Amino acid sequence: MNGLQTLKQWRTFFNNPEGAILGLINAVYPLGKVVALFLVAWVSDRYGRRLPLLIGLVTCIGFAIMQGLAQTLPAFVTARALLGFFTSFISQPSPILISELAYPTQRGKLTALYNTFFYVGSIYAAWCTYGTFKIGSTWSWRIPSLLQGSLPIFQLLGLWFLPESPRWLISKGRKEEARAILTKYHGGGDPNSTLVEFELQEMELVITEEADTVSQSSWLELFRTPANRRRTLIAAVVGWFSQWAGNGVVSYYLVLVLNTIGITETKDQALINGLLNIFNWIAAIFAGAMMVDRLGRRTLFLASTAGMAASYAVWTALTSHFVDSKNEATGRAVVGFIFIFYFFYDIAWTPLLQAYPVEIYPYTLRSRGLSFTYIVSFVGLIVGNQVNPIAMKAIGWKYYLVFCCLLCVLFVIIWFLFPETKGHTLEEIREVFEGPRAAVLDKVAAAEAGHYEAAGETKKEENAEEIKRV
Repeated sequence: MNGLQTLKQWRTFFNNPEGAILGLINAVYPLGKVVALFLVAWVSDRYGRRLPLLIGLVTCIGFAIMQGLAQTLPAFVTARALLGFFTSFISQPSPILISELAYPTQRGKLTALYNTFFYVGSIYAAWCTYGTFKIGSTWSWRIPSLLQGSLPIFQLLGLWFLPESPRWLISKGRKEEARAILTKYHGGGDPNSTLVEFELQEMELVITEEADTVSQSSWLELFRTPANRRRTLIAAVVGWFSQWAGNGVVSYYLVLVLNTIGITETKDQALINGLLNIFNWIAAIFAGAMMVDRLGRRTLFLASTAGMAASYAVWTALTSHFVDSKNEATGRAVVGFIFIFYFFYDIAWTPLLQAYPVEIYPYTLRSRGLSFTYIVSFVGLIVGNQVNPIAMKAIGWKYYLVFCCLLCVLFVIIWFLFPETKGHTLEEIREVFEGPRAAVLDKVAAAEAGHYEAAGETKKEENAEEIKRV
């Protein structure tokens, strides 16, 4: 939508939407996502992680075509609403499946890398519009709209090579299928892999325990215990501030921001949009996702939020100076601080938006917990899409002061609420919130002891050393 808003052909065709109408065009997409998430969570837990992916990919191809061929504003808005609804069938199970399939020592990086590829889509979208803005007809915006369906085609082809979650298989009593997947991808094909045995035992024991104590369908479980309430509060904070950390003003309304500092040419706006997305992707990968196990999740959140607060304050001051002076150098400095702000946003809020909630919830609540994160995030996005253009039009740069205050409050919340989760398996992270679970650990120890006795004393030492190393 940033790209389409830079195009005069799009603005002219839809009678220059602004204010509440522009907000509606943007807001229906996340609104569709919110409506779908309750259904997706149920499908994902009932039928596995792969089925909702199939549904989402097929429908997103179809509704991208509908958007590209829209002849009226209602048709365009309807296509965006339906795209939002069915992209939830992709975005909800994907990070869960990645975390549940990943090799133990690679889980943190892989799950964090997932959301950095948001910027691949953004780069694709931004440069598509940069490449079509010279087309004098409506195809300048129809081509980028149609191209939304191209990446799902490639994803659909890759889906047939994607295994099911071994944890979901175990929850359905299909242990041998789970063993086969873990043996192939974690055990190097070795049917006697100690790591695979350890993972199977840990998954089975913890999932069995959860099945005995946690409702498989009630959303009230997210609030039933003190540990779950803390998890859900963290999920709400992550979801809401992923949209209300000041990024929403630029993510959907870069044109309005650039207009404020005197950059009004379509070519310049489209170029900045394209370069910003490339910069964001590089920063999110190398300064964010690749650092999650080295620096830890909590450290990244704190550093990210502090950096955003500082850069936003400077950005606000520079914009104020530009409005008074119309100094071109000040306007360029504002663009620079937009990039600096996004660097700090990218080191935590991009890679950890899904990765952190997926980690902190136990298996039985993981799908509902991530869905709750998305719901809060999309509600925040809907509110922002309605409020941001109206506030920008009414008070201009002074609106930035709101986000300077919110970022300071957010830093304090993270300091007292967010625990560190690095160095734990998905099953072990429960102890961070609930304390040691002696009964379960005793069962694991007993199971391991039986395995060791059967393997012999020499094998015992080798197995123990391998588990300790992993």
